[in-house]
Formats: sequence, C-alpha cells, structure tokens
Amino acid sequence: MTIWLSGDLGAGKTTLTRGLLRGLNFSGRVKSPTYTLLEIYPFSSFNLYHFDLYRFTDPIEWRESGFQEYFNAQSIGLVEWPEKAAGMLPEPDLTIRLDLVGDGRLARFSGNTEEGRRCARKVMESYSPG
Repeated sequence: MTIWLSGDLGAGKTTLTRGLLRGLNFSGRVKSPTYTLLEIYPFSSFNLYHFDLYRFTDPIEWRESGFQEYFNAQSIGLVEWPEKAAGMLPEPDLTIRLDLVGDGRLARFSGNTEEGRRCARKVMESYSPG
C-alpha cells in the first residue's frame, strides 16, 4: 500500500505516522526521516517505509535514490512531501492531507484504489469525536 501524506511544515505528518505505528503495536523509537530521507519499520509480515522528500529539489532525485524497490506487495510506503517527486512515485492507494485549523488539525482522507477506500472507511468508522 502506498500512502501520500501532504500538508505544510508542522501540520503533523510525522506525528500521524507515529500514531499509525503505535496503532500497529510498534514500541520502538519513531524518528522523522527529514535528514535520512527514509526510516524502516519491520513487522513480521511486512515492512513499513517512511519517506520524507522535503529536501528533494528535483523529482529526478527520486529515481536516483533507488527508493522504488521499497514499493512492493510486502510493504506499506508512507511518503511525506510526495509533490517533491512529482511523476516518479507510485500512485497512492490513500492520500491524507493535513491542515492546521486553529489549535488543531484537519485530516482529509482520499481513497484512490479499492484498498485505499477500504482503509479510509475503516478510519472513519473508528473515529469518534470528543
């Protein structure tokens, strides 16, 4: 599954990733990949790859990085700043847009494949405001 995370600096993309990893019972340290570009989180049946492309200055850097190999049937790829690799990334199953609203955040989920729509529905069904 490929998930694109979009939003301004400080919108909560890495915080959302931390929450997702905690929800998957990952108990280790969750670091922002801003400087390393990639953090890998291994699970028993898949790997979660967290990319941060903020420092890319040209989409061609994606191809040169060799990161394409991380997108396969046994992985979840979370990509912050996907627009920095425009036209080079696999199409997202799910797009999450985070925006600052007052003291909080607004998250917009968009399922782009059947798997992405199923995931978005599950998130919305489990969300309980308050």
